[in-house]
Amino acid sequence: MALSVSARSVDLRSEPVDQVLDHVDRSLQTCLDRNTVVRKRRTVGARTDRGTWVRIERRTVDSIGVQGWNGTECAARLTDIAQPAWLGCMVWQDSDEPAMWRADETGLLPGPPIGTAVLSEAPVLLDKWWQALNASLDALAGQETRRIATPDTVTITQALVTKSIRSVFPDGFDATVERWVPAHADLNWANMTAPTFSLFDWEDWGIAPLGLDSASLWASSLAVPALADRVRRERRCDFESRDGKLMTLFVCSKILGRDAHPEDPRLNPARRMVEQVIEELQRS
Repeated sequence: MALSVSARSVDLRSEPVDQVLDHVDRSLQTCLDRNTVVRKRRTVGARTDRGTWVRIERRTVDSIGVQGWNGTECAARLTDIAQPAWLGCMVWQDSDEPAMWRADETGLLPGPPIGTAVLSEAPVLLDKWWQALNASLDALAGQETRRIATPDTVTITQALVTKSIRSVFPDGFDATVERWVPAHADLNWANMTAPTFSLFDWEDWGIAPLGLDSASLWASSLAVPALADRVRRERRCDFESRDGKLMTLFVCSKILGRDAHPEDPRLNPARRMVEQVIEELQRS
């Protein structure tokens, strides 16, 4: 069947996926447990009958980019990071439109995801959980890769950072990033487990400004002030760096930008932090 001119933008939380799950069953020679299906905007996941997990993602062809979309596969070679083992994958083209599907099979998570991307209540996290988080993020920053991070499937560049910051905040400081390091690029409470720490959903990882992960996790914690403060304490080295300050503004630009929701509980704490960070950058 001929491909249509453009692929639809779909939300897999509401899109019919039974045929997709059936296709994965046949191709991976397994049986996905329909009672364990987890739907997200871009992905669907389920447990298999052989004690593994399959994560299925759909992307339009033009959103895959030159580096491909094998982030989970590439993350398998990273060392000293708590993550589920990668076991294999399958990729296929949609028969009706210019979109691709990818299914990655991994080991099971050691516990449930902590919550949604943005939390409204503080989770119970032991000190050893925070120690494992720090160890994994520090180990990740020390790796080498040619991948470029794609938060929200958009390749992060200096131009993107500058545009995002300048679109919301005034001039008066240099927005140039000094240090770029490997980052998960989608670090939030929906992509980590507890009580045992594990970090998953690696499709967007790659080189990014120092402090992106820490700032992203802080931003997803802002509705719980004590939790946001704990993130800043644990990742203090990132937040005290110049790049960490820029990443704080970068993530706040998404909260405070033109699409800001007037009832978002993160608005006021984000504004207060922005004032502090801009003052610090102007002094430096």
